[in-house]
Amino acid sequence: MNIAFCYENVMPARGGCETYIADLARRLIADHHHVHLYACNWDANALPASLVIHKIEPVGGPRFLKPWRFGKRCLNAMQGHEVTLGFDKTWGQDVLYPQGGLHAASVDYNRCKHPGALLRGAARVVKWLDVAHWSFALLERKQYLGAQQPQVIVNSYMVRDHFQHYYAVSANDLHVVRSAIDPGRFPEHDRLRVRQEMREAWGLAPSDTVALFAGMNYRLKGLDPLLRAVKTLVRTNEKAASFRLVVAGNPNFAGYEALARRLGVERHIRFLGHCAPMRNGYFASDFLVHPTFYDPCSLVVLEALACGLPVITTRANGASELMTPPNEGYVIADPHDDVLLAGCMGQLLDSQRRQACGQAARKAAQGWTFEVHYQALLKVFREAAAKKRAA
Repeated sequence: MNIAFCYENVMPARGGCETYIADLARRLIADHHHVHLYACNWDANALPASLVIHKIEPVGGPRFLKPWRFGKRCLNAMQGHEVTLGFDKTWGQDVLYPQGGLHAASVDYNRCKHPGALLRGAARVVKWLDVAHWSFALLERKQYLGAQQPQVIVNSYMVRDHFQHYYAVSANDLHVVRSAIDPGRFPEHDRLRVRQEMREAWGLAPSDTVALFAGMNYRLKGLDPLLRAVKTLVRTNEKAASFRLVVAGNPNFAGYEALARRLGVERHIRFLGHCAPMRNGYFASDFLVHPTFYDPCSLVVLEALACGLPVITTRANGASELMTPPNEGYVIADPHDDVLLAGCMGQLLDSQRRQACGQAARKAAQGWTFEVHYQALLKVFREAAAKKRAA
């Protein structure tokens, strides 16, 4: 098939959807499909050499207009392909795969970052006054409720339910294809060596129990309540003397570093900023803690499970649907519940418990492989191509 993607910036080193686009393009090309990418910026070194890239001129202007301008340019440029695929705020493609979930849902979940009804009410007012919010909400309705109905792929049952709740889209009109990762990015032949080298570089002892937190949007992913939970853990669990939390992702962490000092837990925290390759973080750690306020289906959780790490996350993460707690770890309802979050981390300070969870985590990851994911996508692509030919 001749398949085209569109996404404004494809820099796989930043993770998330951009890494996924590179993995999917690579797998399609290996299967002898012709794959095109329409983008404004990209990292050619991180993309397959035979990927055909079409440059879309960078869009300027105010934030609330940028997606409209990029979407329009893509719509005009993407011609002559059997299947076109959009991943974000674009419309008119044959298949839409909103890996970031629905804007309407993210707005509601984002308010939960604020502790207390008063702050959440204030956040609601601020969002109501935000022109970009109304612009993106209108664009989303154009995507899914317009005259041209695309094939829609969602990466979790949670997101499927959001489509039903916010736009009354029937479950029969949605394809649930869970996110997946390419396990080839995590070869384990040198895991012990990497673990030792990274721990030495980060000032961690071999006997330390290390939790990994990874993300770019620290506030949305729950770093603030996590630091408070570390304080509770250290105060209430005698085993926590050797506990360390490694924070990887965004290099702008000065505010959280200051919060750790105010909480008195700075010696238990290592702020790394950007961690490349990300496997270094997984291999050096003993478990992942990801108390996110909203994640349609977190790739970080999938990567951790594939590396055999126990996971602590929240119900607001579609990836939690792959877990059967407490087998692979724990799923909590509210990231602000520092006592419960600390209690879950405390359970994983026990080496035997971690080992059992780690084995279950690897087994869970093996149940949903990138190949299974890929074959499910191909089925949707073929349906979209057949629908297009019939029209």
